[in-house]
Amino acid sequence: MTGGPPVPSGQVVALALLAAALLVGGTRHGRLRLRALQTPPAQPAPEGPPVRPTWVAVGAAAAGALGWAAAGATAGLLLAAATAGAGVLATRRGGRPGGALAPEPDTDLAAGWELLAVCLEAGLPVALAVTAAAEPLRGVVGARLRRTAGLLELGADASAAWLAAEQLPALATFARAAGRSAGTGSALAQVARAEAERIRAGLLDTAQAKAQRAAVLITAPLGVCFLPAFMVLGIAPVVVGLAGEVLANW
Repeated sequence: MTGGPPVPSGQVVALALLAAALLVGGTRHGRLRLRALQTPPAQPAPEGPPVRPTWVAVGAAAAGALGWAAAGATAGLLLAAATAGAGVLATRRGGRPGGALAPEPDTDLAAGWELLAVCLEAGLPVALAVTAAAEPLRGVVGARLRRTAGLLELGADASAAWLAAEQLPALATFARAAGRSAGTGSALAQVARAEAERIRAGLLDTAQAKAQRAAVLITAPLGVCFLPAFMVLGIAPVVVGLAGEVLANW
């Protein structure tokens, strides 16, 4: 009685590399997550997780082994090269300064403050309300709010959790109020609604100023069009008539 068919060596190597990739990309321990939340970032982090060179190497090796086991050595080399190239591009994109988060538009911030006020008035805990309000925000304010909500959920002190948020001008007022009010969110709801009204008032003033500037600028082409016609049809005949009379009497 013979045993089953032998397993190709390429498949064994591919499975081993995939297992190594899973071990390398495992989730972080709770202490590391708490340490990362407590340490304020030097600059806004990219939206997605960074692509590490180790992941690129392991992924390229695993893809090459799978391609080799499925279609031969040539296909394995091509697949490994394509995977490595894609990983290098992702690493460079994540390391560029342009990959840093940008501030959200004022319209999104106003909507976020309104949502936060509604959640607090509905009786949600501060951490859950902040998480819900930060979900639509994909910029630096949303990232800082999500970080603060994570600290609050882990049981950090309110003043310490909101300390990093005070560094952002868009969050300074609310962060100071939230640091002082560690209990209920009824007073914080009023602060969030006041922030939304302040932002909308600024947007209204900006829109009115742009409308007034447009009304002033629109008179320039009108003057260019109508002023020569007025000079030719209104002023020129009077000047010519007066000049003719003066020359006739001279």
